[in-house]
Amino acid sequence: MSDWNELLLKAMTWQHPEEIPVSFGMLPAAWMKNGKELVKLAKDYPDIIPNIPDLDHLEKYTPASYHVGSFTDEWGCKWENVEEGMESIVTGHPVPNREDILTLKIPENRDGRIPHGFMYLRLLDLRGFEEAMIDFAEECDEIQILIDKVVEYNMRQIEAILPKAGKIVFFGDDLGMQKGLAIGPTKWRKYLKPAFKKLYSLVKETGRYVYMHTDGMIYEIMPDLQECGVDMINPQFRANGLDNLERVCKGKIPINLDLDRQLFPFATPSELDDHVREAVERLYLPEGGLGLNIEIGKEVPVENVAALLEAIRKYRGYRG
Repeated sequence: MSDWNELLLKAMTWQHPEEIPVSFGMLPAAWMKNGKELVKLAKDYPDIIPNIPDLDHLEKYTPASYHVGSFTDEWGCKWENVEEGMESIVTGHPVPNREDILTLKIPENRDGRIPHGFMYLRLLDLRGFEEAMIDFAEECDEIQILIDKVVEYNMRQIEAILPKAGKIVFFGDDLGMQKGLAIGPTKWRKYLKPAFKKLYSLVKETGRYVYMHTDGMIYEIMPDLQECGVDMINPQFRANGLDNLERVCKGKIPINLDLDRQLFPFATPSELDDHVREAVERLYLPEGGLGLNIEIGKEVPVENVAALLEAIRKYRGYRG
């Protein structure tokens, strides 16, 4: 287990981590745009960026879905990408009509692959956003049938990955929009909470821990996610707001806070330092419950990347 995993495990189980665990990632598009400057910068922070890609063979470090082009996944969803280094999106939905849900076949593969968007977003990928929203609004029988099929597939995938999984099993599914859940917390609790609880119980039964990344404003259902078995949530700063995160989570729900990506391109270095400091001061507890996550896109100036790295180095040892 790496030092970061050890710190993260201590943070999510309130075991007084020696410092705040920090994860720092850069999108492939950022390396493509500012590669030489970022490599030079990363060499000054090997404790935060231990893995530097070979710029001459950057494609080796770039996931398949981040390349320009299109592909069809095991469910029949068509993904397309028009910009190298950025993630693909689904443009072709294989279940456009409700009656198609009844004949939809669950994929046969058991490769242990649990991609981002494995549950809720999978429903939107299969139906299309508007059709899925109508399904939830009208509470048709077919939406529950579709959920059950996706749950069955995910259970098989989780069972496949568990024999080789570490102490922490990582999941990602964006449940929120910028200002709330698209289906609202009531319908989420009715339809999605039982699904996540069933899936995560497979992990919890083995004595492992569940880490869940989820974008959007989700603070209303963070206690529900904890009840589903999530041991640490990776929420966004901007969408949820620091006041809400402090009120809902501090001392109760461990979080690996996704610092404000929407601020990074436009702030001054001193404003970024203030941002990191405020988040740490408001959420830190010596027993744990806090990690920090930073994701750098191509639009973030190199000097701001440097400022974030310096702020992280300064505040990760905060003691209050």
